Amino acid sequence: MPQALAAGLWGLFGGSALIMGALVGYFLRLPQRLIAAIMALGAGVLISAVAFELVDEAFVRSGAQPTAIGLGTGALAYTIANINVSRAGARHRKRSGSDPNASQDASAGSGAAIAVGALLDGIPESVVIGVSLVEGGSVSLAVAAAVFLSNIPEGLSSAAGMKQAGRKAPYVLGLWVGIALASGLAALVGNAMLADAGPEVLALTLAFAGGAVLAMIVDTMVPEATEKTHEYTGLIAVVGFFAAFLLSKLGG
Repeated sequence: MPQALAAGLWGLFGGSALIMGALVGYFLRLPQRLIAAIMALGAGVLISAVAFELVDEAFVRSGAQPTAIGLGTGALAYTIANINVSRAGARHRKRSGSDPNASQDASAGSGAAIAVGALLDGIPESVVIGVSLVEGGSVSLAVAAAVFLSNIPEGLSSAAGMKQAGRKAPYVLGLWVGIALASGLAALVGNAMLADAGPEVLALTLAFAGGAVLAMIVDTMVPEATEKTHEYTGLIAVVGFFAAFLLSKLGG
């Protein structure tokens, strides 16, 4: 199988968690504390992947300066984009809908903004999947698991909130299917574009994606998790962090 196609399929695998989460969030009524706990777990998993699979690898390949540049640029790019989509109505795209502001956002015609926000959150993760195949010829299980686990609460929370705001099932599920397909496409394109890239370019790409993902975790996932799990958020995140750390070491 061509490597770019394999990357696309792995990206689609990660994106499929959005669809799974959306199905559960729309058709089942889960306690909001459980949703927040899943969000905290996903945040811990992603932080581990950023640290051990992205930033560490970028540092080994190119040193401190390119890694710092990539991290800072990725975080800045995500922050600017996130401010824009938040102002367009996607500020609470990871919230389950108990907050009236979240329902107001979802009912105010912000479906497009939520979709753009979800793409903004997911594309750096998908590109990382594509890059990991360029590096070693096989996808990093830790990265694939981190992307999959972190996508479940996003699809779950957003679908629950959009249902509460009156969105119909075909609209909600169609939105997440489209985003999942876009995630697969991002992984495929990322792999194809970087197939012949040198180690410095790969390192900068890894660091850039790491900065964007880390900014996303702190800006969107942690606040939504903390709102309902409160003092348990850190503990749950540490469980996710250590699980991904073990997977990284065992997979390596």
